[in-house]
Amino acid sequence: MSENLLDKLGSWTDNVKGRLTPHADMSRLTWFQVGGKADLLFQPNDEEDLAFFLKNLPSDIPVLVVGVGSNLLVRDGGISGVVIRLSAKGFGALEKIDDTCIRAGTALPDKRLAAFALEHGLDGFSFYHGIPGALGGALRMNAGANGSETKDRLLEAVAFDRKGCRHVLNKDDFGYTYRHSSLPDDLIFTQALFIGEKGEKADIQKAMEAVQNHRETVQPVREKTGGSTFKNPEGSSAWREIDAAGCRGLMVGGAQMSEMHCNFMINKDKASAYDLETLGETVRARVLKKSGVKLEWEIKRFGSFKEGKIVPGFIGEG
Repeated sequence: MSENLLDKLGSWTDNVKGRLTPHADMSRLTWFQVGGKADLLFQPNDEEDLAFFLKNLPSDIPVLVVGVGSNLLVRDGGISGVVIRLSAKGFGALEKIDDTCIRAGTALPDKRLAAFALEHGLDGFSFYHGIPGALGGALRMNAGANGSETKDRLLEAVAFDRKGCRHVLNKDDFGYTYRHSSLPDDLIFTQALFIGEKGEKADIQKAMEAVQNHRETVQPVREKTGGSTFKNPEGSSAWREIDAAGCRGLMVGGAQMSEMHCNFMINKDKASAYDLETLGETVRARVLKKSGVKLEWEIKRFGSFKEGKIVPGFIGEG
């Protein structure tokens, strides 16, 4: 870990309104509850504060944006540079624009958008009730469930680039594919406009209850997990491939592929990030050997390995 980055940045940070935390413990911010420290954690007050920080931050300092930490594995060596985490207070607003449109801040949990839509009789958002993340991650990854995806509801979004410039993007700008957008990684989404259809509250409620029941029945929602570990390969399901390769319940150190849903990796017994990533790569190797399917990570992995605790990709990938 580097010397205190905040001190190195100089006096301009005195004008930052949000919270700056040197050597922030990232294990406190992720659902896996593992990982090293970040050189500096920045929680901006609002869009203006975010823009000011980005405009003044030297371009050679890396920036990573995190949400609620549900789909994130931070390695044990920590993260160099600045981690930006948008707060619900500054970036969690909700507003019904007209009969069918909702504007929402990107720090808002996906479930809150679904609940707000129900409150206003807007159909089409029930799938968000089962996604354990925030809207910023949903925009970045085209999050989806139960046959629906973010691209089906998004109209436009506001984002700030690495230089602090504000951009308004329409849905086509995202280049959405399955669990992926083609926008530059350095864009930070702050708000988005979504569209639904008028519906009956009773029907929407029933759909949301079905989503919730499915999650609680087949997913280890009360464990320290990160959601789906791997993307579904074309023509198959990740869990089927994992199960066929004999990896249901497989453990490495304190990390385990869930017995309930074997595409969920869990921190079973004081696992390290090294345990979790090693388990994931072991599963990928076994699935490749068994069926020839190359699973792709859905969980995002960031940071540095500890010395002597490096996890190579199973076919030489990072």
